[in-house]
Amino acid sequence: MSKAAAAAGFSLLLAGCAVGPKYQRPTAPATPAYKEMPGNAEWKTAAPSEGALRANWWEVFNDPQLNQLESMVPAANQSLKQAEAQFRQARALVRLNHANYYPTVTGAVSITNSRTPASLTGINRGPTADYSLPLGASWEPDFWGRVRLSVENATANAQTSAADLANVRLSIQGELAADYFQLLGLDMEQALLSDTLAAYERAVKLTIDRFNGGVASKADVAQAQTQLASTRAELTDFGVARSQLEHAIAVLTGQPPSALTIAPGKIQGPPPPIPPGVPSELLERRPDIAAAERQVAAANAEIGLAQTAFYPTLTLSASGGVESSRITTWLSWPARFWSLGPSLAQTLLDFGRRKAQVQGAEAAYDATVAGYRQTVLGAFQEVEDNLAALRILSQEALQQDEAVKGAQESLKLETDQYKAGTVSYLNVITTQTIALSNEITAVGILSRRMTAAVQLVRALGGGWNATSLPDPTTLRSAVQP
Repeated sequence: MSKAAAAAGFSLLLAGCAVGPKYQRPTAPATPAYKEMPGNAEWKTAAPSEGALRANWWEVFNDPQLNQLESMVPAANQSLKQAEAQFRQARALVRLNHANYYPTVTGAVSITNSRTPASLTGINRGPTADYSLPLGASWEPDFWGRVRLSVENATANAQTSAADLANVRLSIQGELAADYFQLLGLDMEQALLSDTLAAYERAVKLTIDRFNGGVASKADVAQAQTQLASTRAELTDFGVARSQLEHAIAVLTGQPPSALTIAPGKIQGPPPPIPPGVPSELLERRPDIAAAERQVAAANAEIGLAQTAFYPTLTLSASGGVESSRITTWLSWPARFWSLGPSLAQTLLDFGRRKAQVQGAEAAYDATVAGYRQTVLGAFQEVEDNLAALRILSQEALQQDEAVKGAQESLKLETDQYKAGTVSYLNVITTQTIALSNEITAVGILSRRMTAAVQLVRALGGGWNATSLPDPTTLRSAVQP
């Protein structure tokens, strides 16, 4: 027992001799300001109350129907439920690895009756009984940090899973908002075509009346009727894209497509200003960046785990209990037995296997660092892309509004001239086509601006922050957060 106690004390002394590289967060490329920000009045510094996105970021669009749809995602979306279950699985692995800090205690009870054949012993004996109640314990002291590193690895993986969960949630919410605004854009285009269709019907009636009065030709009537028919077909074709967007929104909210019907609507005004903040904040605001960084931490722990294979393993084992051939003396003091002692194991020759494992872990770490930096670069690109899209589309919207006004004025003039008989109906048709095309383009620009605003929110992390990642203590708790 004194030898075992000495071994245990020795192991405690060596517990601080942990191996493995100390983790340091890798550097990432960053700039002091976004390229699209300087001198751009579209994104002036917001007031303190508006300086950051909130968790329910979609509320900035001030659309009650969008708010209602987004509120259905957390409880019903199946992709989100899958990511949440994967996070719970990763939490369980943290607790599993942390349990290795403590000894394992086992116990068993057995009652056995047996008889040895007289042909083997030469003595005719009756059956014998064996009553046994053994207890055992084993413990592997964390000499070189194997347990610590495994816990660090599991913790980093669980935090990665938590960030992945946040990223899935943000992606689903962003996709829903983008689909919703595209659907409203289609509704606006359909409404525009419906109004145009009514105007074309009046034009056909006017042309027929003029033909009957001998003022217009049969060709004018045919052209007016052809334009009316093609516009009616174009209006019908819009139903395909709208139905598909409505079905996609239903699935995102966890419903079968037949269960959701969205009434026709329209986009209420231009997108609200989205405060992008400064580039350095992006590293803490994007869940995918946080997930990539936690993967680096997990890969760093993997290097240490590979290095611990070069060091011996000490296991302290103890067993004891009572055993007797009679039940009356089974639990008595003379029936006791025990054993106690350490065992030490060390790999002596593996022909480079452990060295190759360390080299592989180091290469995996380097690859993970490169992946992290690439994720950061991609995040900056997404922000810049959508800032540029919003800036350019805002300018284009003003220019397109002028084009719409000009086309409408031109259409009015051509229609008056046709009624006066100074131009042919072909002039009217051409002008009508130009006017309709410009109005549809204006609606398309507005829809693209709303989608770009949603994509910018997603690129900025949607109000998420890395401080919301669960800490190691929370992950080890048996209580679900």
